[in-house]
Amino acid sequence: MENQTPSFNSNQPRFNIIYFANKYEGQIKETFSFPHGLRKAASYNEIFDIVSNLSVFELNVSIFLEVDPAHAHEAFNLVDSLKKNWLSRNIVIIFLLTEPDAAITQKAFDARVSDCYTPPFNFKDVQLRLEFLSAYKILNEQLKNLPEQPLQQYKAPFLKRAFDIIFSTAALVLLSPVFLIVAILIKLDSRGPVFYTSKRVGTGYKIFDFYKFRSMRQNADKEVQSLMTKNQYGESAFFKLQNDPRVTKLGSFLRNTSIDELPQLFNVVKGDMSIVGNRPLPLYEAEQLTTNEWSMRFLGPAGITGLWQIIKRGKSDMSDRERKKLDNFYNKKFSIWLDLKIIFMTIPVLFQKEKV
Repeated sequence: MENQTPSFNSNQPRFNIIYFANKYEGQIKETFSFPHGLRKAASYNEIFDIVSNLSVFELNVSIFLEVDPAHAHEAFNLVDSLKKNWLSRNIVIIFLLTEPDAAITQKAFDARVSDCYTPPFNFKDVQLRLEFLSAYKILNEQLKNLPEQPLQQYKAPFLKRAFDIIFSTAALVLLSPVFLIVAILIKLDSRGPVFYTSKRVGTGYKIFDFYKFRSMRQNADKEVQSLMTKNQYGESAFFKLQNDPRVTKLGSFLRNTSIDELPQLFNVVKGDMSIVGNRPLPLYEAEQLTTNEWSMRFLGPAGITGLWQIIKRGKSDMSDRERKKLDNFYNKKFSIWLDLKIIFMTIPVLFQKEKV
């Protein structure tokens, strides 16, 4: 164990992390340096000993476990021991696999591990995930009853996933000329990349890279806080502006015709999203929707289009509650037939009048 480690009862570290790692140790130290508290354990057993000796006021810790297939059983024994103790059962535990292993990944989620990363992965993504999990541990009040009630995991039905892959792949092939033309126009219209990539929160509060054609000037995300007073939804978890000053001339056309959404077909192919579902949200919106009542929207598929788009899209008179009720309704009732109906009803609203 390292001798010089921050005190876990200090108020300074943003995260207090206990980790067991060899392969990933350098990346953990590089990513989670000051202001975070790092403490290395020499074995899984030592992690258990450390946690067992923490006081109630020191249990705001997170655990990183480097897991290789040969010693996976030891990692799961540790998880099982921590989950059996009511004091430590809600500690955030993240697996960092040394090599891909679908069986270990599935077993990790069955054991209620907070997340499981398979190489190759970016430690900045791990940091974002830890920030979210640490601030808003688990989805709803039901998880206070662990270990009796397992975490509900969404898995796309076979027909829905098959439809998503066929539809998105065909669309990408057919629309490839459109992609090329739009890319050229964006480059001619303003400085910056063709695609806009941001972190979004989707199914199960999973954070992923979300793709769109860039329709705003560069660094538009940094202006959100200064524009909050102009939010068309008022004091809401959702943020949208009418006549957004950050939108470029070409961007206004792309947004009004929904062409800017087309790159999300890549997200569908990757499995981050579905064609139909609830919109994945920016982190600053998602972090406000973690109550027991509204967390249900994250227990179903994230999608390109959905009930909100076809019923209330862009209408400033839509209340915060109305939108969240639509999201929850879809998660309870979604089916392949409802998805087809939503897709057909999406076509008339593609050309919207509201500049949002």
